[in-house]
Amino acid sequence: MALRRAKQIGASSCQIFVKNNMQWFGKPLTPAEVALYRKEREAAGLASVFGHTGYLINLGGPPSPNRDKSLQSLIQELQLAQSLDLPFLVLHPGAHLGRGEEAGLKQVVAGLDEAIAATRVSPVRIALENTAGQGTCLGHQIAHLAAIFDRVRAPRRLGVCLDTAHFFAAGYDLRGERGWESAIAEVDRLIGLDQVLAFHLNDSKTELGSRVDRHAGIGEGRLGRAAFRRIVNDPRFRDVAGCIETPKSPDLHEDIENLALLRSLAKRGTGGRRCGSDRVQGARLPSGDARRARTN
Repeated sequence: MALRRAKQIGASSCQIFVKNNMQWFGKPLTPAEVALYRKEREAAGLASVFGHTGYLINLGGPPSPNRDKSLQSLIQELQLAQSLDLPFLVLHPGAHLGRGEEAGLKQVVAGLDEAIAATRVSPVRIALENTAGQGTCLGHQIAHLAAIFDRVRAPRRLGVCLDTAHFFAAGYDLRGERGWESAIAEVDRLIGLDQVLAFHLNDSKTELGSRVDRHAGIGEGRLGRAAFRRIVNDPRFRDVAGCIETPKSPDLHEDIENLALLRSLAKRGTGGRRCGSDRVQGARLPSGDARRARTN
């Protein structure tokens, strides 16, 4: 089970899928399954657990059967997340599939409005993730996420999740202090830092502005250790959960090594008010282990 494995590697936060991440729909959770999940979460002692939506969902495409299934899948995932008391689900905004960014953003906004209306009593928020911009994916500019915030009827149900590898691949150079401050200033100006609900802490295998989404272990990619030292010691995000989505083996030894490195960077950082256990101890587990928060 995902929560047990998070505890195994020493994580204090965990991102899970509420169903199989490569299927449109899942079975409703039974009361027994929900009770077991809550028991396992308490036993794991995690400070933060949140969800990530399935990868088939694309609200940005034109009207089609897949667009309809995307909407219904998101609605079901929000319902499942509420059953598990998850505070938010991370969502990729979607791809416009050749119809242009403006058309895609309109579709995303319309889909979010429908999903939020269908779950109007739910406290679960949707954390829009910045993307690398591969293909026709939206969200590689913070302005895209801001446009969605500005246009939805219930922006209080939204938040953002910032992915460091995606930032870099999209052209935001986080390697130096000036680049990091510029990127965060843009988020603050267009959306607000209070809307940052989580970080995905990933290095990038690809070059700055490549628009190609390939994650690397911390310090093993183009971003490098110095960038992560700056990020984990930024006091503005002291209480924001972070998760790694880096390459891993079945025994998860890479996760253990990456978390240890992030903790060591935080301890040595000049901003050190945020120690490792407060901020960066997350691990996104393999989809086969995190698919429904059931026992495996």
